[in-house]
Amino acid sequence: MRDTLVLNASFEPLSTVTLNRAVILVLQDKAVVEQAHPELRMRGAALDIPVPRVIRLCRYVRVPFRRQAPWSRRGVLVRDRHRCAYCGRRATTVDHVVPRAQGGQDSWLNTVASCAEDNHRKAARTPEQAGMPLLRQPFEPTPADAMLLALGQDDFESLPEWLAQPAA
Repeated sequence: MRDTLVLNASFEPLSTVTLNRAVILVLQDKAVVEQAHPELRMRGAALDIPVPRVIRLCRYVRVPFRRQAPWSRRGVLVRDRHRCAYCGRRATTVDHVVPRAQGGQDSWLNTVASCAEDNHRKAARTPEQAGMPLLRQPFEPTPADAMLLALGQDDFESLPEWLAQPAA
């Protein structure tokens, strides 16, 4: 199922919703389509609309300020674009830079995406102890960056230029 980015009335990213939910918001005049898929359309008996990619709410929604994006394993894999931080191959697991056995926490700055082989080889050691330098340092994405990264790399590159680019 395709994800559609929802912008607040002030063009700030709010969330992603399913395609069905996005169409319902547009049909109920609660949102307008800011960007549509170029060649895809949704057709019904009395309906023919473009498939929304980005929608903007018509009314401003006040959202409590969120200082940081919540950490999750899926979020780490998405942030690192499913690439191993040690070898660059496809990552399927999350590795703790400072292992939990040595007091490491589940946090954005202490976890990286890793392939199963490198995760097993590093074991309960730090990258320095294991002789496995990181190809890139972990970073903490802003909540908006985490949401845009969750759309996927291919989808992200085709979003409008006026949307902020996430930190790399």
